Amino acid sequence: MRHSSLRRSLLPVVSFVIAAALALPAAAQDDLIGAPGPLTFEGTEFALAWTGATEAEAVQEYLPEGQALESYDAMFIIRTATTGNTPLVVAQNMAAGLEERRGTDPVVNYDLIENKATGEVLLDFLISDSSSGSIVVEWNAYRYAPLDGGVVGYAISRRGYGDDGAKTFLTELKDWRQNSITALATMELPEVAIPE
Repeated sequence: MRHSSLRRSLLPVVSFVIAAALALPAAAQDDLIGAPGPLTFEGTEFALAWTGATEAEAVQEYLPEGQALESYDAMFIIRTATTGNTPLVVAQNMAAGLEERRGTDPVVNYDLIENKATGEVLLDFLISDSSSGSIVVEWNAYRYAPLDGGVVGYAISRRGYGDDGAKTFLTELKDWRQNSITALATMELPEVAIPE
């Protein structure tokens, strides 16, 4: 299963999710937003692995060396959007989509924190998908910030695969979740721009 289709099946359909038109080949792409990487998060270097864009948004996905888009353990993501919304509206839309998943996804959980002083919002959430016949559990934390002409989201995504991998992932999540949230909240963010 391609990584982009899995990401869309895991995430609710809201304004910040990649449109179907973004199903580009899973290969290194040209930087679209002024952040070619590599980026460092929690001591791990992430290199640009995939890009995609529509008129309304651009997405860049970064992976540690040796990981693949279809089966990553950790991914860093930057999304820009010309939604006309604020970071809070984008995060609330994502949370509303997560609420809709509750009936079909037994692990859905999320937390939203607004920083009124900066206009930033941090949303972390847990989701799962077993449509491929094997369970994938995914945790994401998004730091949404205002951007000239729109909103930018900086995210860390982590996954566990299969019954044993998902069980281990969920057990260990409590040990690293808060550290990752703090690291994202305090990270010096790369400057980006909405593509023209």
